[in-house]
Amino acid sequence: MFKEQTFRLDLDGKEVSISTGKLAMQAGGAVTVRQGETVLMATATMSSETRPGINFFPLRVDYEERLYAGGRIPGSFFRREGRPSEAATLIARLVDRSIRPLFPKDLRNDVQVIIYALSSDAETQLDLLAILGASAALTISDVPFDGPVGAVRVARENGNFVFNPTYQVTERSDLDLRIAGTDDALLMVESGSDEVGEDVIVRAIEEGHKVIRPLVELQEQMRSAVGKEKREYASIKLDDDIRAQVKTWLGDKVDKIVEEPLEKSAQDQAINELRAQLLEALGGEDGLDDGALRESFEDIHKESVRAQIIEKQKRPDGRGPQDVREITGEVDISPRAHGSGLFTRGQTQVLTLATLGTPRERQELDGLSPRDEKRYMHHYNFPPFSVGEVRPLFGASRREIGHGALAERALMPVLPPEDEFPYTMRLVSEVLSSNGSTSMASVCGSTLALMDTGVPISAPVAGIAMGLVKRGDKYIVLTDIQGLEDHLGDMDFKVAGTRNGVTALQMDVKIKGITPEIMSIALAQAKDARLHILDRMQTAIEQPRPDLKEHAPRMTVIKIDPEKIGAVIGPGGKVIRSLQEETNTRIDIQDDGTVFIAATNKEGAEQARNMVESLTEEAVVGRIYTGKVVRTTDFGAFVEVLPGTDGLVHISQLDTEHVKSVEDVAKVGDEITVMVTNIDSQGKVRLSRQAVLEGWSVEEAQERDRKPKSSRGGGRNRGPRRS
Repeated sequence: MFKEQTFRLDLDGKEVSISTGKLAMQAGGAVTVRQGETVLMATATMSSETRPGINFFPLRVDYEERLYAGGRIPGSFFRREGRPSEAATLIARLVDRSIRPLFPKDLRNDVQVIIYALSSDAETQLDLLAILGASAALTISDVPFDGPVGAVRVARENGNFVFNPTYQVTERSDLDLRIAGTDDALLMVESGSDEVGEDVIVRAIEEGHKVIRPLVELQEQMRSAVGKEKREYASIKLDDDIRAQVKTWLGDKVDKIVEEPLEKSAQDQAINELRAQLLEALGGEDGLDDGALRESFEDIHKESVRAQIIEKQKRPDGRGPQDVREITGEVDISPRAHGSGLFTRGQTQVLTLATLGTPRERQELDGLSPRDEKRYMHHYNFPPFSVGEVRPLFGASRREIGHGALAERALMPVLPPEDEFPYTMRLVSEVLSSNGSTSMASVCGSTLALMDTGVPISAPVAGIAMGLVKRGDKYIVLTDIQGLEDHLGDMDFKVAGTRNGVTALQMDVKIKGITPEIMSIALAQAKDARLHILDRMQTAIEQPRPDLKEHAPRMTVIKIDPEKIGAVIGPGGKVIRSLQEETNTRIDIQDDGTVFIAATNKEGAEQARNMVESLTEEAVVGRIYTGKVVRTTDFGAFVEVLPGTDGLVHISQLDTEHVKSVEDVAKVGDEITVMVTNIDSQGKVRLSRQAVLEGWSVEEAQERDRKPKSSRGGGRNRGPRRS
């Protein structure tokens, strides 16, 4: 029989518990993590054999968002979960980035971490518990793992830091910082903030790291109590003898290529040619293994690049550590898109195109978060031609989803509020060339596109990617890293923000963590670079256009009585479809009676507004209307004065003289002009044609209507006649 054991910790007034021994006992390691009524299950399993022919560690993290956890049935046609949502993909990436640096570099067995949400209370956020669960499952498993890892979210409310806040507190906060790390180092940082200063970010990281340490200690207790012995694995390491032979043959050839400041294509060509010469000289049927030769060559190349940066503070393209490549910006690239911005930094180029829509075009979210829609969407595409490659095009990858989300988070704080700018906004960043951070180039291109559209953002946003090369106690922080420095370096730290402060952060490391001191240096260098980039961007467009561009829809917002919504929509949507077709507009109606009319020309918007108002207008006592007779009786005629609103003209009020028969004056289908003389408590409308013909005021009409019937009909003309 399995025995469940639970380990508990009070975390800033909230109990966090990790249990094991009850569920998923055939997994390498399995735990459930609980906070409040939110429960996650995490499992970690390793294959028994190495995967042949690869030179990387094959880790896969899957987060499965099950809607039963929130007591809901999926809204899809099949009523079951389909492909992972964007939110689920981002949580999986967050977990992966937090644990990947702590696996052995020579491990080639497949490792899979699977996380399920079993219960969600709509208050406790799931992503940080997912990291904790994955780390705990790995820590007690037989999978080689140099953890454990702790994770915490830091918000700021009224100037005070709040740890592991609820969804509701995060919504009010000007900071949403997530960090993961070991007892003594940081592994992952992710943040969104409302132009918060770098000093606040550093303090939040330092305070958050203090909260991480008890979580690490809790998992160490679990390891001691229930942890399995780590499994032996076949280590895939470079053969020292082969590496020595490669090093001897190469001599200083690699160093000479690295030391010469070349463009990426020229340097790649030189390195590729040298590699080919090496394989021809030492490989082949009777020579050394090609795979081992290639890996040795890559290791020597990496060491040469890193040594030049550390020892000479010289980068592969000749720049110094803090130098930013040449930057250009341009707007109005697409004549039909609502807005467009082209941003180029060195050999990195991103074109962002903006589209405005109505509230109906918001994205609906069907997940465990309380958030059920979003009005701003940022999509990122990375085609193979951007790096000179050929491969099939499939749907958005995890990386593309993650980069789009980062750019989206960076721009959210500067977008105008919905009550001032009620549009749905979609930005698409197309990567045209990549050699360095395209996600940060997407931030810059998107700022240009928004300003070109005429979206009144509060401030321009720019982004920059920082790198790190660390050898022992020596390290260099690099500004504006290119692809080679990202590939061969130790850190990828992206920072986006305005002139006033930071709006988004994302940090990943390949070593076993960095210190807050390195973070501080990186943030300071990133700020200098960000201000420089903003200066360059604003030579293309200094501020948002004062008006929307020609093809962008103009939004007209009116309010109607919610009870009149049906009159505008009509049976089966017939009326609203007819309105849109006739006026060439798009009309959205919310439950509170707010009507959004989107049109590309002023005339269509005005026509649609008048038609909606006529459909929902209330009859007003004393107002004169021309309406159609819809029914006649012996005692009067019923006239439709507004769509769906008709009233009675009593026979005594049909003319200035006595009327024998209603149909002598008004037949069904006739149009007559009448005055509204009364609306009773039940909404019944009283009309008078005589008041119009006689030119009476409403008070006179009401007085005449109150007189005995014998005195009415065909009275003396008391004013000018009206037709």
